[in-house]
Amino acid sequence: MNKIKQELVRRFNERTATIGIVGLGYVGLPLVLRFCEVGYKVIGFDIDRSKIDLLEQGKSYIDHIKSASVAQAREAGFEPTTDFSRASEPDALILCVPTPLSRHREPDLSFVLDTVASLLPNLREGQVMSLESTTYPGTTDEELLPRIEKSGFKVGENYFLVYSPEREDPGNEHFTTRTIPKVCGGYSADCLEVGLALYGQVIDKVVPVSSTRAAELTKLLENIQRSVNIGLVNEMKMIADKMDIDIFEVIDAAKTKPFGFTAYYPGPGIGGHCIPIDPFYLTWKAREYGLNTHFIELAGEVNRDMPKWVVEKIANALNDRQKALKGSRILALGIAYKRDVDDMRESPAVEVMEVLRDKGVAIEYSDPNVPVFPKMREHNFNLKSVELTPETVASYDCVVLLTDHSKFDYEMIRQNAKLVIDTRGKFRESFDTLVKA
Repeated sequence: MNKIKQELVRRFNERTATIGIVGLGYVGLPLVLRFCEVGYKVIGFDIDRSKIDLLEQGKSYIDHIKSASVAQAREAGFEPTTDFSRASEPDALILCVPTPLSRHREPDLSFVLDTVASLLPNLREGQVMSLESTTYPGTTDEELLPRIEKSGFKVGENYFLVYSPEREDPGNEHFTTRTIPKVCGGYSADCLEVGLALYGQVIDKVVPVSSTRAAELTKLLENIQRSVNIGLVNEMKMIADKMDIDIFEVIDAAKTKPFGFTAYYPGPGIGGHCIPIDPFYLTWKAREYGLNTHFIELAGEVNRDMPKWVVEKIANALNDRQKALKGSRILALGIAYKRDVDDMRESPAVEVMEVLRDKGVAIEYSDPNVPVFPKMREHNFNLKSVELTPETVASYDCVVLLTDHSKFDYEMIRQNAKLVIDTRGKFRESFDTLVKA
């Protein structure tokens, strides 16, 4: 009988445990708030001093998370810190750090491995480490496990290791951290029992799977399914466009079928921290087994080509009006990766803006959720959001709707724009200055 495991499970079940959340972004911060909400002591770790400063003041830096919620967590004892030497204090260390792709579209685990390296000197017996970052099957066992055991622990006996993929949907008011079922896989049966106890007090439904690898592949399947279906509907959009058929009308008709059809909608590409990236984690790992993921990669190619297709539609529409693309003034409407959030990660709008800029366009943007274009690893625009008024809209040669935020005044845009390029199907009825893309 494992007394260390039993004591850890007891502390989670009685909510006397201390929780450490490592990485306080779109995944980590909602977890902080949820654990605080039910009475756990929470320590939040991040290397970004500016984030910690704001959290210490009870302020949020994420648009859909209210500062009042952060302030309430602070009052409940939440401690944000950059001091990783405090990693010995929590009973659980939950890793919520990025897993991007390298320039060669291969998995970049540097954030995960650097984080683990920062924690290792301060690990102690009787903790559980949970990785939530999306990654390829085998990461937890092949990368985290040997590093922990090299530090002198025996995983499954005096230290515990699980993988439980995040399932956040920023800006979705219908699903919260508490209500979204959570998959959890452990390195061993005892590890899984600890993981289920860790999440069982804060998540309505925890779904156990047989291994960390099964949990890792579950997350990839969820996002690859979306990538493939979005790639399909984006290709269908291009076909429908050539046939002069409104793809949104077709989707609306098809979804009346009560079985066997799920509606997916086209756009200028795909964005966010998951769908553009996660499929390539699996394609990379599959090569180790001599497998080629043709279907997955083809969907990725279709989705990556969409920004260029949008630019071609803009160029043709301007040309039809005796206006060259080069030298045009164009306003991008919405640059976050999806409606009503401030999340810019992998936003296809940025790709469209870059292609237009490279072709000599004077590009600006308006986004109520992104007042200043943020610093990004691969993209650089020194721009601020333009206030939308009838005069400003009318001053551009073209406005292109890339993210359909609910705060936009679409009727005002319709009445004043010289040319509207709609990539989201927001304008369902045609008008003289509308081009659907």
